[in-house]
Amino acid sequence: MVDEGPMRAVGGEQGELFPDSSLPDELVGYRGPAACQIAGITYRQLDYWARTKLVAPSIRAAHGSGSQRLYSFKDLLVLKIVKRLLDTGVSLQNIRVAVEHLRARGVRDLARVTLFSDGATVYECTSPEEIVDLLQGGQGVFGIAVSNAMQEISGTLHEFPAERADGAQIESSVPDELSERRKTRRTG
Repeated sequence: MVDEGPMRAVGGEQGELFPDSSLPDELVGYRGPAACQIAGITYRQLDYWARTKLVAPSIRAAHGSGSQRLYSFKDLLVLKIVKRLLDTGVSLQNIRVAVEHLRARGVRDLARVTLFSDGATVYECTSPEEIVDLLQGGQGVFGIAVSNAMQEISGTLHEFPAERADGAQIESSVPDELSERRKTRRTG
């Protein structure tokens, strides 16, 4: 169960935290093996979560043998959060409810969310006041700042092969060493 307090907008927070260029657009996706490495999960977990619709790929689902799932940035973020919730002992039933709430938000809205859990219930907080109110309850809780998970993922995405759902080429924002050496050799 996710307890959700009232939304409080904080002006400009997401823009400063995640400039537009740091997040891939909604047509850029990552195949299963890359999604596993990015989220820190096994392929067996990824496959099970996709088949049970806990975290299904939003760009392209697998359709028969040989087809490849394609996971969006938001899917990767949810996978990473699910992994963290599982690691802290939250039940799969409560994780499913939390995932439904996360899926309902846009990627930029997620940057303001911090998830807390006492092991039984998952709480969603979007302001410092909500966090203080929750902590004053006296029970032991742990927190997952979604913005930290976003920064971790966006910081490592360039290391993994991506593809676009529309088939267009993706320009690498980080040149690889071999390409740079070849370029230097040709011009130098």
